[in-house]
Amino acid sequence: MILIMRADIDFKNYTDTDYEALCSFLIALNEKDDSHINWNWARLEWMIEHPEFDKSLKNSIGLWTVDDKIVGAAIYDMYFGEGFCGVLPEYKDLYKAVLEYACKELKDDSGFGLAICDENTDEIEMTKSLGFTPSDLDETIMERSLSDSLEAKLPDGLKLFCPDPVKDAYDLQWLFWQGFDHGDDKAEFEREEEIVPRVRKHFNKDLGVAAVNENGEMVACCLLWYMAGTDYVYVEPVCTIPAYRGNGIAKALIFEAFRRAKNLGATRAYVISDMEFYERLGFRKKHHYSFYFWKDGEQEDT
Repeated sequence: MILIMRADIDFKNYTDTDYEALCSFLIALNEKDDSHINWNWARLEWMIEHPEFDKSLKNSIGLWTVDDKIVGAAIYDMYFGEGFCGVLPEYKDLYKAVLEYACKELKDDSGFGLAICDENTDEIEMTKSLGFTPSDLDETIMERSLSDSLEAKLPDGLKLFCPDPVKDAYDLQWLFWQGFDHGDDKAEFEREEEIVPRVRKHFNKDLGVAAVNENGEMVACCLLWYMAGTDYVYVEPVCTIPAYRGNGIAKALIFEAFRRAKNLGATRAYVISDMEFYERLGFRKKHHYSFYFWKDGEQEDT
């Protein structure tokens, strides 16, 4: 592949000093058209400190800039092989170069894949022209207005708690281990999990709401992500340990977090999911994304 770029656009590889600018790019990308909201600043912030994220590859993230402002980016998702390619609307002609870079630099042994909103037909046609083919994989973004009263109550015997991602790192990871169905064997958890406090720069711990039982143990949790100057929150993650499911705990935590976010200026919430659970909470499907994959070696350099 030959990467051709406009003369006024510069290219650079990501360094940690570019983090704020990359967040700003993702915010700007979704400011007027939220069809790329499946990749937003909060997803980046959650991912980049996730234990599965391969930090050794960070410098492979590609950034395209104009006067030091990021106008395009190619980002891998946890590790090479899947990711995101995006450009600001006024730089649509750059999208091909971003895709080509991702195919060359962010691929794994199988190639490279990404999710594109079904409404973004120009992006879909461009990927197809480069040899991408659709797959059966997909994802859905759901949206909910925060305009209502958001009333829900925790069951008796539970109380609200705001976990500190650093001080409560062990307890949070233990909760996630159980809540995402890895079992309740604490010895296995301690063997398998490395307890590392995750410091995420823009996370407001007041928007992380957990329920604790009478023994002080966290049994459910909802984390929200909100950036001042935006009007939305991103839900990631939500979980309840199996023994406490079916009692409305997650709903109460989500609504409590929504009320707090609403007071900060949020008017809507997004979640990557198509679960009926979220529909019962008032979410509606907003965008559908199909995955497209490029297989290494299937298309010759042009």
